[in-house]
Amino acid sequence: MQADIHPDYHEITVVMTDGTKYKTHSTWGKEGDVLKLDVDPLTHPAWQGGTGKVIEKGQLDKFESRYGSFLSGDAGEK
Repeated sequence: MQADIHPDYHEITVVMTDGTKYKTHSTWGKEGDVLKLDVDPLTHPAWQGGTGKVIEKGQLDKFESRYGSFLSGDAGEK
């Protein structure tokens, strides 16, 4: 391995959207920096209900009206 080509791997603090903090190692920032998350598993719909929330908001219907129900095999029949 070549010397001095890898980024510095150091400890940072991550702050979740609810204020929870934890320490981890990363190449982001500098030693001791604080990374404040805008999106995390506590707030993102993919982790909070998944497809249920997508269906609730009508996004699946909107997609199917544009592209047909290709998932069920009748694409282009609309």
